[in-house]
Amino acid sequence: MGIAYSVGEVDHLYTFFVQWSPEIYTKGNKKNRKPHYLIRDKHQKRYLVVDGDKVAVINKLLSNPNTAAENWEIITVKDAKRRLSLCSSEDSEVEEHEYQKKVDDVLPILSHHSQLLDDHQLKSLAAHLPARTQSNLWQLVYGTAVHGSSLKTLYRNMAELDSPVLLVIKDMHKKVFGAFSSDPFRVSKHCYGTGETFLFSFNPDFQAYRWSGENSYFVSGNLESLQIGGGGGGFGLWLDADLYRGSSFSCPTFHNASLSSQEDFLVQDLEVWTVQN
Repeated sequence: MGIAYSVGEVDHLYTFFVQWSPEIYTKGNKKNRKPHYLIRDKHQKRYLVVDGDKVAVINKLLSNPNTAAENWEIITVKDAKRRLSLCSSEDSEVEEHEYQKKVDDVLPILSHHSQLLDDHQLKSLAAHLPARTQSNLWQLVYGTAVHGSSLKTLYRNMAELDSPVLLVIKDMHKKVFGAFSSDPFRVSKHCYGTGETFLFSFNPDFQAYRWSGENSYFVSGNLESLQIGGGGGGFGLWLDADLYRGSSFSCPTFHNASLSSQEDFLVQDLEVWTVQN
């Protein structure tokens, strides 16, 4: 079944449905999730995600005999992914390159001025964050300049978070490095996080160390320390309870080099940002 509407109507309708059904765009229990559908423009590659039980309502709202309905169709998200997988790798690489060029030119919006990152560093980091975080507000959750140096305070400030976080450190040698975590930092008996987690450094050029797939020791934390990456006798990044002493070793999780100029370092300043809508 086909439907059609103008470009202006696309933007307006998208805004309307985001406000009408925000649960579609947020995390939820997979058991309670309903089938999602896409309203697809066959030529412009634009999509609008909707729940299956709202398709009939949308058809009624958007049906218009005076427009070219054959240019539009409603398909499942699963079918959309299948179609995309059939695209040539060459086309995918071109689209990815064009997308990356656009992202590289975007300066993230910060809730506060960063004491540790300049504009160039912000752009470099933003370009390597997951696509789901692009264009989202960076909210300062914890900073030693504001909250003092305490791992307990860091955990407490993240207690209500359900979004990725970006840890940025400047050591006494003025080296800037850190980690992106798919999950907010918390006390846990077991490792947590996903393959989106990565380490990074500016030493002096930007270098990202992504998940190697070798193990899943992404993040773990207790009241004495915070650890990111591991499995080889040392952590990719380790911080003590006072957020003053730290270390960085090569680890199997990320196959990283030491993030600082020395494996053991002292923290001068530290910031944690949450990347959220």
